Amino acid sequence: MNKQSPDTSATLFAKARQVMPGGISHRYRWRLPNPNYVDRAEGAYKWDVEGKRFIDYKMGATSQMMGHCHPAISQAIAEQAGRVIFAGDCNPIEIDWAQRITDMVPSAERVRFTASGTEATMLAIRVARAHTDRAKILRIDGHYHGWHDHLMKGAKAGPEAPPSLGVPPEIADLTLVCAPDRAAMEAAFAEHPDIAAVIVEASGANYGAVPMVQDILLAAREVSRSHGSLMILDEIITGFRWAPGGRQALAQVDPDMTTLAKIATGGMPGGALAGSAQVMDMLDPSVTKNGMTPGVLHQGTFNGAPIVAAAAVVMLDLLADGQAQAQADRMAHSIRAGLNDLMGKHSIPGLAYGESSTFHLYFGENDGTLNGIPAGTIRTPNPALVSGLMNALNARGVDLMSAMSAVTSAAHTDRDVDETLTAFDAAFHDLKEARIL
Repeated sequence: MNKQSPDTSATLFAKARQVMPGGISHRYRWRLPNPNYVDRAEGAYKWDVEGKRFIDYKMGATSQMMGHCHPAISQAIAEQAGRVIFAGDCNPIEIDWAQRITDMVPSAERVRFTASGTEATMLAIRVARAHTDRAKILRIDGHYHGWHDHLMKGAKAGPEAPPSLGVPPEIADLTLVCAPDRAAMEAAFAEHPDIAAVIVEASGANYGAVPMVQDILLAAREVSRSHGSLMILDEIITGFRWAPGGRQALAQVDPDMTTLAKIATGGMPGGALAGSAQVMDMLDPSVTKNGMTPGVLHQGTFNGAPIVAAAAVVMLDLLADGQAQAQADRMAHSIRAGLNDLMGKHSIPGLAYGESSTFHLYFGENDGTLNGIPAGTIRTPNPALVSGLMNALNARGVDLMSAMSAVTSAAHTDRDVDETLTAFDAAFHDLKEARIL
């Protein structure tokens, strides 16, 4: 599609709703009166089908760490596409890809590729159950690990019921939910000794939208190990973003398994499960476990696809020295500081916060750390504020991941930060005038 096309985002959405449920392929792309339809993207920017430019803080749902269409990554994809896109065989480049992950991620000794991040967490659960011969999974309230049945319960902070129809209670009952607290974990094991694994989102819920102290990662490691269980660390967003070795390198925690996707797959579709050789041997077809060879059956047509591997190898090479992460972190820090200044200027009770290359917004009274504010409250802001802020920013050429959360990339610059803060300044003014803030 080009700028001369008669279609707009509005007309495309009308067409999409005739052939796709709701007109979308992802729940959070739903937006009224219509979502934005993006035609092209480069660096820190993207343009919709009408030619409007946005400074992008969604960055491919956090996957485009080097910015959109980084020349080296695009070239690698193009060259690989000219050789073989997918043949259904082993390919040399997947070895290079796996080697980079094991070199960079402290706990990774073996890697199995999947077709998505959700599949990586599904596989981690199956491996954990097979390795421990236990059935239950302990997860932290409100953390997100993909849309599959096994971890839907607890994905929305507060309610015990899964936030979706279609999850049988027999499956939901195998998932235990606890607060991000060592005592809560210990209590869960005391009541349920058949816990196969504890799974934790490395940054806290939704890439740190609900802050979580580092000690919880260490507690999950220690509690799981003391009870003969495994620790699964979800680094699907934090992996290679927080540091070349992920959030676990900063926390100095060694999970039994780590789930990866997004940046780990070069900003292309895919995922990976990395872990200790002992645990990952459950997937080795040359190893028999409890009379089964391999112990865990895992297939997937597009696992380790060479065109994804080509992008991933280049991405990980670009991130290996930590300079790209440092640039993205600096941009996010500047935005957080600027947003807090703007909240003060407009007398808006609230807080801009986050780790690494993220920034999140909370509107309401707080102590500067969000201590004592329930996770459900943080994650469910006023709908009028959500839509009002998103629309006000979009009108000024700024697009966040959601109205309350975003990420930066290595491609963002100080000029982008200044333009972004100017847009927020005007948006806050408008929302105050409309009595939304």
